Parts: sequence; structure tokens; C-alpha cells
Amino acid sequence: MPFRTRTAVSGAILATAAVLLCPAVAVARSAAAPAPPGWSAAPAPGDGAEPRAQDRPYFYLAGAPGTVMNDRLSLSNPTGRAVTVRLRSSLPGSWLTLASTEVKVPPRTRASVPFTVTVPRGAAPGDHSGALIATGGGKGGGAGGRDAVPVHLRVTGPTLSALTVEDVSVSGRGGTAVIRYTLVNRGNTVLAPRLAVRADGLFGPVLRRAARTLPVGLRPGQGIDLTEKWPDPPDLDWVDVRLTVTAGGGAHGTATATYTAAPWGAVAGTVLLLAVGAGAGGLAVVRRRRRAQAVSGVPGADTARTAADEARPCEGGRPDAADQLASTGSGARS
Repeated sequence: MPFRTRTAVSGAILATAAVLLCPAVAVARSAAAPAPPGWSAAPAPGDGAEPRAQDRPYFYLAGAPGTVMNDRLSLSNPTGRAVTVRLRSSLPGSWLTLASTEVKVPPRTRASVPFTVTVPRGAAPGDHSGALIATGGGKGGGAGGRDAVPVHLRVTGPTLSALTVEDVSVSGRGGTAVIRYTLVNRGNTVLAPRLAVRADGLFGPVLRRAARTLPVGLRPGQGIDLTEKWPDPPDLDWVDVRLTVTAGGGAHGTATATYTAAPWGAVAGTVLLLAVGAGAGGLAVVRRRRRAQAVSGVPGADTARTAADEARPCEGGRPDAADQLASTGSGARS
């Protein structure tokens, strides 16, 4: 009987402890439960289903010029209060039209917003990128209550891949030079350019860089300024730098620039020597001119030269008597 009594007492104690601990466990669970996420924007799945992580992460539409395409944006609000979301598009012009630019989403519901994409008839074939941007109050939608859903649009038709390399220049002296240039996409497709660099001086090659893919994507019509570092350029040389850029679809562009390298000390010394030589030569010319002017300016010098010319002796050393008689007025005969 004592054994049964102890067993009963132990069971009562355990039951009481379980009753006392249950509220604490419930409180701990409710405190650890994550708060519901805020509102979000995503491409709407088919048949009105709820968007999931494995659904499409962006909109992709393709059509020829003049095509009209429809799709839907899904706005989810799992919170306990209504959220007002404002919508706009970053696609060029008026290609994308929303059924509504401001939507009020009730608590714990989902709203679907239709939109239309109209490809202009004169649109060039190629790729165009933008986004549907949603901005709302409260928690959710990313940083600052803002969410952006990418929109990729391809205009079908003949494609053209073309690019140009422009405004190439080389600057810097000493340890490092910098090659600056601009790439411009002249076609209607997005390009991933590859760059090769070659430089040749008076004494042979000074730089060779094999083609490598640049970490940029060029949209149709886009131009971007880039730089290329050139460590250890020559200290004394006349260099022709050539940039060659290629991309998919046969795009190819090339441009050159001239780089003159010379030690500033040697250049300054040469200029100083030339200046000194030019000054000495000029001084000598001035001195000669002054001497000539001094000699020509002696009084009677021109008269003496004229008298000497007139007193030049005749043939045989004596003047002709007939000439002397003819030159006198009293002895002249008619």
C-alpha cells in the first residue's frame, strides 16, 4: 500500500507540473513564430494561382512591330491591414499601359493588375529591358517599400550587330598610363563586347593583350566610357595604340591613338640647347648688320668712290688731247 501511495503522489505532481508549464510553452512558441511578410509584387501565374518561388522571376514578351501583348502583375498582401500600391513602368515611351496605376490590396488577399505592351510599328528589332515598379506604404516590397519586377521585351525581325570604338586617348607618364575609349552599340541587339589591345613603338611591339570579355552589356544605342590601365609604358618612344572590339553577330570595331613618351629632363635640355643656339645665331646676325651700317655711314665715302671711278686712267695712261679740247667751250668749233 505505501508503494501505491507514492506512485499516486508522483503522478499528481507530474500532472500539476505539466499544467503549469503548458502556458509558458505556448507563450514561447508564440514569441518565436515569425511575423508574416509584407506585401510583394511578382508576375502572376496562370489560372489565378498564388505566385511561388519556382514561378517566373520576370516578365518576358516577344513580338513583331505592331504586336499587342497582355500579361498580369500579382500584388500579395499577407498582412493584417490594407496596403495601397502605386505602379509605373520604366519601359521606353508608352509601350506598357497598366489597367490601374494605384491599387488598394485588402488584408490577407491578392490583387491581379492587367497590363498591355504595344510594340510600335516602327520599332527596330532587338532587345529592350525595363521594369514594373511598385511603391507602397508599410512593411514589404524591399528597401523603402519599393519592389521592381523586370520586364524583358524582344522585338522580332532581322537583327543587326554593330559597334564602334571612339575617342581613344592615352594619358599618363612614368609608372602607369591610362587608355581611355568609348564603346557605342550601333545595332539593335544587346552586345557583350570583347577587347584586344596592341601597341607598337619605333623599336617594335610594346604591348600585347589577347581578347577578353568586358564586364559590361551594351544595349542598342547605348554608349559607355571605359578605361584600360597600361603599367610600365616605355619612357622614350613613339607608340601607336590600337584597340579592337568584337561581339556576337559579327560586330567589329577598331580605333587607334598615338602615345609619345619622352623623359622630361631630356626634352627640357634639348629645348634649352636649341634656344641657346638660336639666340647665339641671332646675335651674330645682328652684329654683322650693325658693322655694315657703320661702314656705309662714313661721310664722303660715296663721293670718294664716284671720284675714283671718274679718275680711272685712259688707255696708255694719258688723257686724249682731242677729248680735252672738245670738252672746253672756248676751243670748240662748229
